Amino acid sequence: MKLADIIRPEHTFIGVSVSTKWRALQSLAEKAGKAFAVKEKTIVQALESRENLGSTGIGNGIAVPHAAIAGMTSPRGLLVRFAQPLDFEAIDDLPTDIAFLLLFGESNRGEYLNVLAAIARRLQSEGVLQSMHKSRNVDEFYSSFIGDSRP
Repeated sequence: MKLADIIRPEHTFIGVSVSTKWRALQSLAEKAGKAFAVKEKTIVQALESRENLGSTGIGNGIAVPHAAIAGMTSPRGLLVRFAQPLDFEAIDDLPTDIAFLLLFGESNRGEYLNVLAAIARRLQSEGVLQSMHKSRNVDEFYSSFIGDSRP
């Protein structure tokens, strides 16, 4: 599994302006709805339901909101850097400025866990997170994360 197959360059955004975690989820759902031809309302409801179980803010300024969406056949994702860090109720109480939205089908929850593990491994690579924060444009931001994992 390659992260570049799940999070594509055209599904990467920087400077997304939102003021709250819930507005962030709405913005992510809007972008994902357009990108993956899924109803925005369906995505928002799934993300909010998941978030009500506990924050997907994993710390270090990173959030990984995720949800199962009926009809999706493979995991798909967005990579976003917010214009300003926001309170995502992360486990370390630090503000969040980078989000990985992951959507997956009901039948491939196991794949989601593999994607999450791959994201975590990549973020632990030396200099990746720092490079993502310093990126000046979408191409740099995406390349900083994907690195040598492109197909």
